[in-house]
Amino acid sequence: MSRPLAVAITGGIGAGKSEALAAFARHGAATVSSDQIVHRLLRVDTSVREALLDRFGEGILDQANQIDRRAVADIVFPDPEALEWLEGLLHPLVVREYLEWREQLGRLPNPPAVCVTEVPLLYEVGGQERFDAVVVVTAPAEVRAARSRVPSELREPRLIPDEEKAPEADFVYVNDGSLEELDAFVVGVMDDLVARV
Repeated sequence: MSRPLAVAITGGIGAGKSEALAAFARHGAATVSSDQIVHRLLRVDTSVREALLDRFGEGILDQANQIDRRAVADIVFPDPEALEWLEGLLHPLVVREYLEWREQLGRLPNPPAVCVTEVPLLYEVGGQERFDAVVVVTAPAEVRAARSRVPSELREPRLIPDEEKAPEADFVYVNDGSLEELDAFVVGVMDDLVARV
């Protein structure tokens, strides 16, 4: 089995991790986002659904009787204990699903050279050990605040500052320019990674 080179994208809220992930997909990497995995778990995993309903009640259901992510976010972001509980529930499941996805890629007749996922809490949970390379995407605070849908003061205190993550990473990108510039950075990273394979 030829496992693809595994890359994690991390960085602060509103830094542009999702845009970076999309750029990697455009340039030939297999990609999955932690967010996509969480969406799927909330939609199809009955044990996750039951645990959330037990903890937070039926007020977190939308009109289609599905878990409403916004309703859950409104509860957990102002409440550190609830957020820690939610991450404790979801994080092991996200890791397991990601690793299964990576294994499946390796079993393909023509596996991709590189697979990339964005992991917002990578260093916070020690997840960097699971990856061959780490990309930190950062941006000035005012740029990140303008991009973020959740007030950063509710989320930032849990995060290791980008200035501490950057020296640990293999690649660092300050995402305060155009999408074309981000794209050019990603092309360079892909060239570097593919050369290692």
